[in-house]
Amino acid sequence: MRVLRELSVDVVTASRQRIVNVFDNGLPVYLSFSGGKDSLVLAHLVVELGRKGAIDLRRLRVEFIDEEAIFHCVETIVKEWREKFLLLGAEFRWYCLEVKHFSCLNQLENDESFICWDRFASDKWVRSPPSFAIRSHPLLRSRVDTYQQFLERINDGVHITGVRIYESMQRRSAISCKFGSYTRTKTEPIYDWKDSDVWLYLKEHDIKIPDAYIYMYQIGIENSRLRISQFFSIDTAHTLSRMAEFYPNLMDDILRREPNAYIVSLYWDSEMFRRRSRKRRTLDDDSEIDYKDEVLRLLSNIPENFNSKGLRKSAEYVKRLLIRCSGHLDETAYRKAYDILIAGDPKNRSIRALQSSIFQRSARSLEACKVGTIRAS
Repeated sequence: MRVLRELSVDVVTASRQRIVNVFDNGLPVYLSFSGGKDSLVLAHLVVELGRKGAIDLRRLRVEFIDEEAIFHCVETIVKEWREKFLLLGAEFRWYCLEVKHFSCLNQLENDESFICWDRFASDKWVRSPPSFAIRSHPLLRSRVDTYQQFLERINDGVHITGVRIYESMQRRSAISCKFGSYTRTKTEPIYDWKDSDVWLYLKEHDIKIPDAYIYMYQIGIENSRLRISQFFSIDTAHTLSRMAEFYPNLMDDILRREPNAYIVSLYWDSEMFRRRSRKRRTLDDDSEIDYKDEVLRLLSNIPENFNSKGLRKSAEYVKRLLIRCSGHLDETAYRKAYDILIAGDPKNRSIRALQSSIFQRSARSLEACKVGTIRAS
């Protein structure tokens, strides 16, 4: 049985101690760096500990997977941190590899395999790779591997990331599963930080962040959705058309690489991108939708109702989950399931989040019943 307890130190102190413990293992240490807010916090913690002599940065390998379709301001930030790490004796690996990446725009063509830095589309690349980038690796299955599969194959030490449980429900579920394991090669030193902790740390230490965060905030993106990732990921795609005003020629570059990107301008506030703003709910008369009926209808004939392999795979996962948890489903659960079926879930993140929310709701109901029984007695 897992017991939760409150630590006697703040999250910053706890994270520093976790990082020191990782380096004390004597194994090579790999740091995943993306240029996003969480990885910037983690990188700053590591650099400060290295400068103080608490850890040996010569044993550190920083890994940045350049996914091609990223904001130029993110590239600028990563280059600045690359120089910092190199000056402190750490190794910095900037990968520009032909790896598979899901594009939420490709469902229209039944093609869900976007290849980063595709050699056959070099004239359409969103950006050019830097001259120092690593373009190949003997352990890479080019055009077959995802970057996660590749990194797991080449890392022979401890891998630290900036994943946090408060970033999303699916990450909370994933970390929970890891803590139940006896062997772990991955660790998340800032896993218990809240969004407010991250932004406060960035402010107090005057850490430069990509301008894209500011622009996203200015166009009305909620704090909980301020994420920077590859353009064609579901988390970022819905912002593209509105971000174009801050980045001249951005949409021209994107459309050249991904012709289907025009649909973002038309449908960014729709189920296709897991959006349902108040305005959209009013226009669509959301109250008229019976999500349970819609989900059951879609799942009644998966081959007929889903026209791509990825969507059919997500549908099968949802079907198994709903059968297993049929006694604990409410309208909210069916609504989330409906969103998954419409938009797809290539990495099963939303399905894991749905599963976690169902289990938590079930646990709360059971606990309430126990409390009620005790009071009654």
